[in-house]
Amino acid sequence: MKIISWNVNGIRAVMKKGFVDFVDKSKPDILCLQETKAHPDQVDKLLDDYGHHYWNSADKKGYSGTAVFSKIKPLKVVYGGGLAEGETEGRVITLEYDKFYLVNVYTPNSQRGLTRLTYRKKWDVAFLKYLKSLDKPVILCGDLNVAHKEIDLARPKNNVKNAGFTPEERKGFDKYLSSGFVDTFRMFTTEGEHYSFWSYMFNARSKNIGWRIDYFCVSEKLKSKVKSSRILKMVMGSDHAPVELKINI
Repeated sequence: MKIISWNVNGIRAVMKKGFVDFVDKSKPDILCLQETKAHPDQVDKLLDDYGHHYWNSADKKGYSGTAVFSKIKPLKVVYGGGLAEGETEGRVITLEYDKFYLVNVYTPNSQRGLTRLTYRKKWDVAFLKYLKSLDKPVILCGDLNVAHKEIDLARPKNNVKNAGFTPEERKGFDKYLSSGFVDTFRMFTTEGEHYSFWSYMFNARSKNIGWRIDYFCVSEKLKSKVKSSRILKMVMGSDHAPVELKINI
């Protein structure tokens, strides 16, 4: 099974930048999107090969949102997970399959000046509690809005007090791992300079001044089934690159 996760930074925008061609060529069994910034009725019919489309759009237009396109019909779909006040932002979709849950998440950003850090800390606690409540192994994917270690961003010393690399956010990710989740990318790649997000400013992508904030994490029970986990850094169209998981399940 191949699953691709991508923060598209606006589905309508990325559709004009080769999105459908990328999906046609990569042929994932399941495609998870974050930051769709749209409602289904705002987007032309797309991805006809995927019989099952699920959207969790924010109440606020042009903001946040997640979507999943699957070739495999899930047993059940749940929208939301975590803090109740976050449900209006369309941040989580959970699909239940025979042997696992797939959770697609767009984690809240702590914002410039860390104005939303308190909320973010509450989110991490509530969302982890939700993941632990699921009664099958979990594949978690999405933009988690945190670079876990210094190796996961180009300029760690300059960003300790910035959103995405605060001690609080990094400890939040530590708790995912100590609760039995595995960062699949680090199963295969141990060196630095591998990033999934680059600012649009200062030619950051061409200079590879980036952050690794997009993840596939799996329950420990699924670790042995993971065959590869990588960043598709050459795929353009967003300020994020897609990430891909191949798993025998």
